[in-house]
Amino acid sequence: MQPELDILWQPGRAGAQLLRIFGDTPCPAVPAAAAGQPVTEVGPYCFSARREPVGGALWPRPAAGGLHPICGDFVQAVELPDSVTTLFSGAFYNCRFLRRLSAGPALRELGSDLFTNCRRLESFALRAAPNADTGLKKLVGAVSGDIRVDFCPGGRVAARIFCPEYLETLHENTPAHIFNHSIEGIGYRYRQCFSGGVLDWDEYDAAFAQADAAEPPAALCRVALCRLQFPYALGLAARARYEAYLRAQAGAALALALRARDAAQLRLLLPLCPEPARREAAAQCSRLGWSEGAALLLTGGVHARPAKRFDFDDLDEP
Repeated sequence: MQPELDILWQPGRAGAQLLRIFGDTPCPAVPAAAAGQPVTEVGPYCFSARREPVGGALWPRPAAGGLHPICGDFVQAVELPDSVTTLFSGAFYNCRFLRRLSAGPALRELGSDLFTNCRRLESFALRAAPNADTGLKKLVGAVSGDIRVDFCPGGRVAARIFCPEYLETLHENTPAHIFNHSIEGIGYRYRQCFSGGVLDWDEYDAAFAQADAAEPPAALCRVALCRLQFPYALGLAARARYEAYLRAQAGAALALALRARDAAQLRLLLPLCPEPARREAAAQCSRLGWSEGAALLLTGGVHARPAKRFDFDDLDEP
């Protein structure tokens, strides 16, 4: 059963534009239509508490009251319908607890300052095939911090990538009034691995070889784990490169899996990690109280044979 929601909306260019949503859930699934109009736009500062919306009409309960405005620190995750094509500027400005945004392949037009101060934003879920033409390049380009992207056609993860953070700065040469533009971090290159609106998987995998020693091992381990766990269009050479890196950074890779309590990642890492690293990780699991992880690491992922169930027929004399 979907949580009760009220939508403040106004006519947009090709349907309804959201101005604000009201409800009791911090993780709303936005309806695909409002007052018979397809929801196509998320208006300026729609989920931000910085600015109150002006005008608009409430749907479906014009006189309803008492529902919480879903904005600002209250927002944790938002699922947009496939009909949404546009996010106006500041749509999620200062949503400091926003962790996840889910959208369809039609999302193409993005304004500025969409995710400013969204410091807990972890992932985008795109309901599109991994080889589809989408607005993903603009979406990941709107975030300079670490971000994961799940391709979820039909609701299941078919592919996953991780884009590490990068730093973009302007340094002023005061006497000459010249600004020097600098970019630090492999994360910027990962955000350029597109051919039009389609992610170029070969280029994405090739970027891994360009990462220098200054990149945090945890970030590159996440890149490798995402590609190996969901190996869409993954070539043999790229697979070998990722596996070699995880072998060399076994401690950092295991720490990521333990922090997330991700049993699937642990199984992937078992054949790549030496015995001492596995035993140390198992001890850490025990300290964390994660018995499943400790068992996987100590048994090498091989489960004990299930005990035979006996019944009275087994006791019959021959």
